[in-house]
Amino acid sequence: MYKKLETQSFLALLVLVSLAFLWVLKPFFGPIFWAVAIAIIFAPVQDWLNRKLPGRRNLNAALTLLICLVVVIIPVVFTITSVVGQIADFYRMVESDEVDLTKYVQKVQDGFPTLQSWLARFGIDIDNLKQNAANAAMATGKFVAQHSLSIGQNAFGFALGVGVMLYVGFFLLRDGDKIVQLLYKALPLGDEREHLLFTKFAEVTRATVKGNVVVAIVQGSIGGIAFAALGIGGALLWGVVMAIFSMLPAVGASLIWIPVAIYLFATGAAIKAVILIIVGAFGIGLIDNILRPILVGRDTKLPDYLVLLSTLGGLVLFGINGFVIGPLIAALFIAFWGIFIREFQDPLPIKEKPTGVHKGI
Repeated sequence: MYKKLETQSFLALLVLVSLAFLWVLKPFFGPIFWAVAIAIIFAPVQDWLNRKLPGRRNLNAALTLLICLVVVIIPVVFTITSVVGQIADFYRMVESDEVDLTKYVQKVQDGFPTLQSWLARFGIDIDNLKQNAANAAMATGKFVAQHSLSIGQNAFGFALGVGVMLYVGFFLLRDGDKIVQLLYKALPLGDEREHLLFTKFAEVTRATVKGNVVVAIVQGSIGGIAFAALGIGGALLWGVVMAIFSMLPAVGASLIWIPVAIYLFATGAAIKAVILIIVGAFGIGLIDNILRPILVGRDTKLPDYLVLLSTLGGLVLFGINGFVIGPLIAALFIAFWGIFIREFQDPLPIKEKPTGVHKGI
């Protein structure tokens, strides 16, 4: 009886201490999550260096992290900072009346005379639409401007987050295989289930990050090149914006190029508008509909609609981290229920044994 009480007390304290530890780590959830993602994605590089330079795990982890820093982190930070700065400048121009957004809506109205009567059938007033468009642009610009200012003022916090990500990423790259083995021993799920779940975690994280990044780069590049070729101002900025919007499956970059095509039609540049529609529909659109399911859906073994819903839900709940966390939760949901059905509902044993996770975590 006393022994049972000791065990229960210990387990209760174990849960309490674990929750307290997670609460302490909560401010660094984002950096730690991306450190894990870096360790998973760059694990093949770490493995290759370990084979070429055996016994130099510290050096190999540092070299892997340096490659990640040069290839991914620095370009991403530089690009986002540049885009945020340009959007903030645009907002200041709108606020000082250097740019009148209602004129662009007026040009669309003038280019399509029947637009107002057609919209009126659906209870949409063109004047309210112009004002709402201007207000939305102002609100977006103000939000970006304010947050860009706060980022500049809180440069220490941003640098601290990046530093934590790189620091944790180094140890995950160096000791990831040992950490995974320790988790196998600590988690009371059974080795076969743990192998399956860890493999699924690594597959989904790797596929989602790489898949979304590749799709974003390709769509943004095609859109930016098309804008530049058609003589549309700010092609680089719009290319980056389309790359960011491409994280939203199905709709993505079309939120940018469709309004621009409509504006080109309204201003008499019909040939340019047709070219942009062709590029958008058969270039940018097909990339999203073909490449994303191949890179994300195939490796995660998730249906396209589930990838879309989990990505959107993740973005709403977790912000930018959600485009990975959403599909990850969906994949683990499918994996857990798959284990339950096979082991508790289906008398046949599990047919497909997992092969384990990549080294590096």
